[in-house]
Amino acid sequence: MRLEYLSLAVRNIRHRKMRSWLTILGIFIGIAAVVGLISLSQGMNAAVAQQFEMLGADTITVMPGRMAAGPGFGAKPFTNDDVKVIERVRGVDTVVPMLYRTQEVKFRDESKFTFVIGIPADKIEKVVFDLSGLHITKGRLPPETDKYGIVVGHMIENNFFDKTVSVGDKLEIVGTDFKVRGFLSEVGNPSDDTQIYVHLDTAREIFDEPDNVDAIFLQVKNGADVEKVSDDIVKELKDARGQEDFSVMTSSQLSETVGSVLGVIQLVFIGIASISLLVGGVGIMNTMYTSVRERTREIGVMKAIGARNSDVMSVFLFESGMLGLVGGSIGVVTGFALSKSVEMIAQGAGYMILKAAITPELVLLGLGFSFIVGVLSGVLPARNAAKMNPVDALRYE
Repeated sequence: MRLEYLSLAVRNIRHRKMRSWLTILGIFIGIAAVVGLISLSQGMNAAVAQQFEMLGADTITVMPGRMAAGPGFGAKPFTNDDVKVIERVRGVDTVVPMLYRTQEVKFRDESKFTFVIGIPADKIEKVVFDLSGLHITKGRLPPETDKYGIVVGHMIENNFFDKTVSVGDKLEIVGTDFKVRGFLSEVGNPSDDTQIYVHLDTAREIFDEPDNVDAIFLQVKNGADVEKVSDDIVKELKDARGQEDFSVMTSSQLSETVGSVLGVIQLVFIGIASISLLVGGVGIMNTMYTSVRERTREIGVMKAIGARNSDVMSVFLFESGMLGLVGGSIGVVTGFALSKSVEMIAQGAGYMILKAAITPELVLLGLGFSFIVGVLSGVLPARNAAKMNPVDALRYE
């Protein structure tokens, strides 16, 4: 009996091709938007999680300002004294104070703005290799004695200035010439891949910041409880500064924070895309009402030969569900195609972190959701058909 309902639904859809395709179009647009956005957001979540895994579970980031207001917002900067307080906390292994600014960088006759980061000369190797998971693709890291040697991001070489930058070339930062000693491997986004790393003492000199620190990055000792170390840092810094005007975040906390932000963005986009699904559902409902009116005599014949109300209702629900499912199938394929296209365009622009995730679960979600939308949209028209009086239906012209 169910196969007969399915066969009848397919026949009716094929019989009214133009109307069916116009109805399917509404569902297909909504599903394509939802699937495409979810695919991209899942890919971004996975990429972000991978970045935090590279940091490791034993890392802690300390920023001035409270996270509720945004790190650094209206905050008193850290100083070398704060760095010493953190170094004395039990369980802390490596402490890396950082000083960074967005600065104008000149190469020959061209100027660009990018992020310049100062890292202690004896810690730059650990930060770049161990904590950031990067490697040198050309050249080498500047030694501790090389005051004006710099290592630069992957994109500086060919995709930042009009002319190619090579190892040994000079870049002017705040009126000071620096020599490029090496290029870092690709991170996956232009912001990171255009950064320039200098020795902290040199950064203090050119930025005229002899004591301040913008952020403190640290690694705990093997076997130490990261959460306890984090709590101890909060306590010691609060006592030293007189107030808790800073944020201490473990790598897992940072990952959760970023994940929650991405989740909210995902929900907003899905909510916007769902409007298309609502429009598509209304389109299916309108088509089914029209179909019920056109097939009134057919419904009367079905009832006259013994069809029950549930049988009549099932016929129309199968048909509306099929409209939703066909639209969903096209939408899933289109959604994945769109997300992959966005991924290719983004990666071509240097945003390697933007990736599309294509999973069986997402395929089933798209198909199942479209079928449910179709069935729900057909409930009211199907009930109207099922409640028809067979005598009145047979007389309908």
